[in-house]
Amino acid sequence: MRLTYYVVLPFVEAPRGLLAEEGIEARGSDEAVRIGRRLAETKAGVIVFSRSGNPDLGEYEDAKILAKFGQVPSVVE
Repeated sequence: MRLTYYVVLPFVEAPRGLLAEEGIEARGSDEAVRIGRRLAETKAGVIVFSRSGNPDLGEYEDAKILAKFGQVPSVVE
């Protein structure tokens, strides 16, 4: 069974740079982007991404960035 997960990952500023907080799962891409846009008002930055794959087999494609708001780690750029 193939599934797609939609995740909103907020970042906060820390002494050594940006620190990821706990990801928030959304029901779809539109909802994920809305949540990300809202969180960006109070967080240093937000990445919204999707990841598809088969959880039964443990096989997943690379994450696809749907949106970025504010400051995000350079490895994501």
